[in-house]
Amino acid sequence: MPNPSEQSSCLVLENFIGGKFVPCRTHIDSYDPSVGEVYCRVPDSGAPEVEAAVAAAKEAFPGWSARSPEQRAQVLNKLADLLDANVEEFAQAESRDQGKTVTFARTVDIPRSAYNFRFFASSLLHHTNDCSQTDHMGCLHYTIRCPVGVAGLISPWNLPLYLLTWKIAPAIAAGNTVVAKPSEMTSVTAWMMCKLMQQAGVPPGVVNIVFGTGSKAGDALVGHPDVPLVSFTGSTATAQCITERSAPYCKKLSLELGGKNPAIIFADADLDQCIETTVRSSFSNQGEICLCTSRIYVEGSIYSEFLERFVAAAKKWKTGAPSDPGNDNGALISKEHLEKVRSFVALAKSEGGTVHCGEGVDQLHLPERNAKGYFMPATVISGISDSSSVMQEEIFGPVTCVSPFDSEEEAVSKGNGVRYGLAATVWSQDVGKVHRMARKIQAGLVWTNCWLVRDLNLPFGGMKNSGVGREGGKDSYHFFTEVKTVTVKH
Repeated sequence: MPNPSEQSSCLVLENFIGGKFVPCRTHIDSYDPSVGEVYCRVPDSGAPEVEAAVAAAKEAFPGWSARSPEQRAQVLNKLADLLDANVEEFAQAESRDQGKTVTFARTVDIPRSAYNFRFFASSLLHHTNDCSQTDHMGCLHYTIRCPVGVAGLISPWNLPLYLLTWKIAPAIAAGNTVVAKPSEMTSVTAWMMCKLMQQAGVPPGVVNIVFGTGSKAGDALVGHPDVPLVSFTGSTATAQCITERSAPYCKKLSLELGGKNPAIIFADADLDQCIETTVRSSFSNQGEICLCTSRIYVEGSIYSEFLERFVAAAKKWKTGAPSDPGNDNGALISKEHLEKVRSFVALAKSEGGTVHCGEGVDQLHLPERNAKGYFMPATVISGISDSSSVMQEEIFGPVTCVSPFDSEEEAVSKGNGVRYGLAATVWSQDVGKVHRMARKIQAGLVWTNCWLVRDLNLPFGGMKNSGVGREGGKDSYHFFTEVKTVTVKH
């Protein structure tokens, strides 16, 4: 497979509809964030392209849904094998397209993308249905689950292939066909995966990918009357538009949205493990993960020690050229996003906060080739009010804020004091305290003494403004199917 990361000429992508690549008349510039230059042109699709993709998906649905779960699982496993066989090409491309380090793409993004197919191929074979008897009426009742039809899938730019396959895999495993729209800023690995579809045995029309913006391609997909369900990962503001757009059609929606995730650190925490993990949870993937820690609350008796040690550890988190295996972070996704993240640091300083390291404090020493890239060092801030926008809004960059608390009740209040509720981490060796906090914190995922340890069988999703619905083994199967209750009188 040609490696887009090594191509010097501008890469031009095409939509993938009905098993064929289809050129588009207009395109969008896509940048390499590490150098700040255009390197790719992405289709600027709209209603006509979405209409063609939906038609292809509808045509393919009867045949695909009629296949046995075992037959569909074979195809998913083959796709996983092909991704594994091409992991280096995909990792290089994901790094260039998104700005993340090659190491992160090689060890996280692409292996997890393959595992998504492998997991749902297996999970599909182990679901059971419900059954009950009403003997006095001579009836047997049971449930069956049927695929819904054409699934509309919209994925974000932070973990491009990872989150796209997290949607495609359960959708097609359950017997649906799909029309997917990746972010226009990170479309290359989705386009590369399309080249593997025929080899994996995916029938034409089962997976269709239309590239373009949310306002054109995304809007056409969400508003299409023949797309009965939509799975979206992205911002809360976009999710509100999707909800309004799809409301006239009563579509099924799964919305995985933003987070403003707290880490709550008690005095009895193992600080060595806690600091190492919290640096990683705050800054991994440039802080561009919806599960990243952006608020750190530390019990007062250890606050000074924690802050000093945490800042020292953050200073060792290296930011630079994504190709350098010695770097922990690469570039942020775009110039506009970099400016947005920087504006939060400036706001913190204007409100009297202290920037201990990172933006405006530590100078980055970048190779000449990367001088115009969108880089920002790991940044730690303290002294900010809980009511500040810096503490309330999702920054989605390598920035975290540290603040003290005095009691368990105050920690809960501070942790829950935002409109988001996606994830939280709790650090304590007191088992009872851990369970109390897990119950009281308003978050869909609560990690204790760890971060980002996942069992894909279990529900994933957020509370409040962090989303609607859950994803995971059984939850994704339920979302991508409709349940029927059948009664047989005998």
